[in-house]
Amino acid sequence: MLEIRIHGRGGQGAQVGCQILAGAFFKTGRWVQAFAAYGGERRGAPVTAYLRVDERPIRVRSDIERPHHIIVLDATLLDDSSIVASLRPGGWLFVNAPLPGVPPWNSVRVVTVDATAIALRRGLSPVVSTTMLGAFAGASGLVPLEKLVEAVREGSPARAEENIAACVEAYWACAGLEAIGA
Repeated sequence: MLEIRIHGRGGQGAQVGCQILAGAFFKTGRWVQAFAAYGGERRGAPVTAYLRVDERPIRVRSDIERPHHIIVLDATLLDDSSIVASLRPGGWLFVNAPLPGVPPWNSVRVVTVDATAIALRRGLSPVVSTTMLGAFAGASGLVPLEKLVEAVREGSPARAEENIAACVEAYWACAGLEAIGA
């Protein structure tokens, strides 16, 4: 079973992004389970969304404590070292940061993408969830771009075409990183 955790702040689209990614995996014929946990329910408060993906029905009903992959929508959340410490060895850490991709760190593959710049360039506010989903799909190769685009189109609460454009740009910015060992 594949387990993914998304960390963001209220208003950044962590929960919606998790639902969109679940939809993309579902479109590939997999079983999915997606849910979120909120701290203080206000804009800017930390939000964690969880996604499980499997080839058969998922019966587990708990938070994801040791994810295979983590997507971080706001790099300031990494001040909490427990976020990365729980990532399984060999996992991917995707971070919205204006830095180029960095090499493996403590057996974790780190991919940085300036999702905020991409979102703004595509006419979106700094809500970066769909942009980060594109980076995740491009680098990991776990979700086909066409399925992700379908899910973004269906799951975007507003500005679907702009969200798709940001998602596709980030996908191609990160595509092939797995092959070169990022």
